[in-house]
Amino acid sequence: MQKTKSNSNEYGNKIVGIIIPIYNVEKYLNECLDSIVNQTYTNLEILLINDGSTDSSLQIAKEYAQKDSRITIID
Repeated sequence: MQKTKSNSNEYGNKIVGIIIPIYNVEKYLNECLDSIVNQTYTNLEILLINDGSTDSSLQIAKEYAQKDSRITIID
């Protein structure tokens, strides 16, 4: 009988990419980003894609990117 790996061993070293589209979501962006950056699994790459927001969404994204090196902004 062949043993199978547990989830923690199988996924422990893998990078999980999260893509978040941003367009005028200043009301929800803090809650969204707080939820993601506070996950127990920390091997994340977080891409924030700004599509021409006219509110303060891009500024909020920049503030988070300064605090967390896993966040990349594409504007």
